[in-house]
Amino acid sequence: MGGILPRDEEARLDALHQLRLLDTPASESFDRITRMASLIFGLPVAAVSLTDRDRQWFKSRVGVDHCSIPRHKAPCARVAEAGQPLIVEDLLAHPHYADSVLADAGTRFYAGAPLVTSDGYGLGALCVLGTEPRAASSVELAALVDLAAMVMAQIELQHAFGRIDPVSGLPMRAQFRDDVLDLARSRAGQPGIVVLVDIARDEQISRIGRVLGGARVDDLVREASRSLRAAIGAERSLYHVGAAQFAFLAPDDAEQDSYVEELRSGFAAIRASSSVRFVTSLSIGVRPFVLGQTSPDDLLRGAAAAAQDARGVAGAVSLYSTSSDRAHQRQYGLLQDFGAALQADDQLRLAFQPRIEVATGRCVGAEALLRWRHPRYGDVSPAEFIPIIERTSLALPTTRWVLDAALTQIARWQREGVDLRVSVNLSAVNLSEPDLVAWLQCGLLKHGLRPEQIELELTESAIMEHPEQAVGVLRELAEAGVCLAIDDFGTGQSSLAYLQQIPAQVLKIDQAFVRSQTRAEGADYVLLETMVAMAHKLGYRVVAEGVETSMAAEIVAGLGCEEVQGFLYARPMEAEALQTWYHERAGAREVRLAQS
Repeated sequence: MGGILPRDEEARLDALHQLRLLDTPASESFDRITRMASLIFGLPVAAVSLTDRDRQWFKSRVGVDHCSIPRHKAPCARVAEAGQPLIVEDLLAHPHYADSVLADAGTRFYAGAPLVTSDGYGLGALCVLGTEPRAASSVELAALVDLAAMVMAQIELQHAFGRIDPVSGLPMRAQFRDDVLDLARSRAGQPGIVVLVDIARDEQISRIGRVLGGARVDDLVREASRSLRAAIGAERSLYHVGAAQFAFLAPDDAEQDSYVEELRSGFAAIRASSSVRFVTSLSIGVRPFVLGQTSPDDLLRGAAAAAQDARGVAGAVSLYSTSSDRAHQRQYGLLQDFGAALQADDQLRLAFQPRIEVATGRCVGAEALLRWRHPRYGDVSPAEFIPIIERTSLALPTTRWVLDAALTQIARWQREGVDLRVSVNLSAVNLSEPDLVAWLQCGLLKHGLRPEQIELELTESAIMEHPEQAVGVLRELAEAGVCLAIDDFGTGQSSLAYLQQIPAQVLKIDQAFVRSQTRAEGADYVLLETMVAMAHKLGYRVVAEGVETSMAAEIVAGLGCEEVQGFLYARPMEAEALQTWYHERAGAREVRLAQS
């Protein structure tokens, strides 16, 4: 069919192309219907045939190896154009089809029922073919029409139900899943590469929507889809798999390393031309795979993880890393499991690291440190699980668990003659709790404790996230008599204007500034000396963390630090061990005093 097509034909072709069925893998959902048509007619050949501009392309086929034939003199084209069933009892005896491709190939019988959209456009036909002339009964024809309607319902269902994104017009995650599964059935064991393009971080999309509105976000998505379609070419399917994420499969002959370099250079132009290039950050994740060995959802998950990793590398293109992916999966698994740990009675516990008063050598306090014994992994380092949970909704119940356990232990120690102030770390999210002060006061009353027996530690960074709110909450705590400490001083983003407003009594110098001290001179010493002097001028009691050597202890004592904490004195220990250690140290100190 050549020349300029009729207007209705252009509209029909547009309707066909919008469904994005052409040149997609075979699909079991269509193959079932095709096999049924073959069985009903008792014929060896059946197909779901779509009428393209110059070909009949088979979305599903039984008994035929090739996937398309020319449209010229193809009976299915006539079915699509007319929207009516067609029976040809003998192609060789038919004046129009006697010299057709089908007749030349030995086909004698043809029956086809139209595939018609709800708008009335004929897409093609469900057809059956035989090598002998024959008639078709009314029952057979009715069955063929019903099966064609089932094919059309499947097509429209796929298009309408979670298959096509209304903004980008692209097939979505569900279609990607089905297409990869179909590929795996026909090409199991063959290698492939999935590419995921993340055009912006979630917070960037949120910020654009908040400032410019949802319509601007939609424009960004449309712009990205157009650019990506142009970049990968019309022969490749592009999928819209997330709010700001697109995916596609690399060409079959793509070589991994060279293809990554090709992506890195090719997508630089897309970044440079984006209308929001200064407020978004496009990144690309590449995941090689073997068809049939990995689920489509896991392919996208792994490619998305690689895209996240890409934000920290040159060119913003990253190859999937099994080790990195396992680390992220472990982190997510730990996050999921920690909620259960809070409810269990045998997973979480506290360890305590003593704080020593420099002037007297007495143990005057201890820092409560959360420990987790995972039922499968065993002891999990706080350095691994604390950063995971402190930015989630688990941060609030975790702090309350630690506070309650600390208050319980203070009361227990008090009954055993151990008089210690216990410090507990708060996170930034705790400062947004409206009832934090009231809850803590109730806890103190419940255990019969004085407010000064508990100390709350906050880092500079936590305070500076919402400084005005933080200062207000900390003032309430100070007025309630609770001791406050600034933890890890020197590592955060402090503002001296706010620092002097915080009603804290204690300032803890981060261990990074203490461990490096080997002599009372040099840049490290001057920096530490300056911090201690400033803290004293602001009225803080100074605690040096990370004291591990006698030289470091001598230096911080010489600078006037009131307390020290570190491995030189004691490592973190269980409550019972600290109680024994406390009494033994106190007894040894009394002996020394008596001897002196």
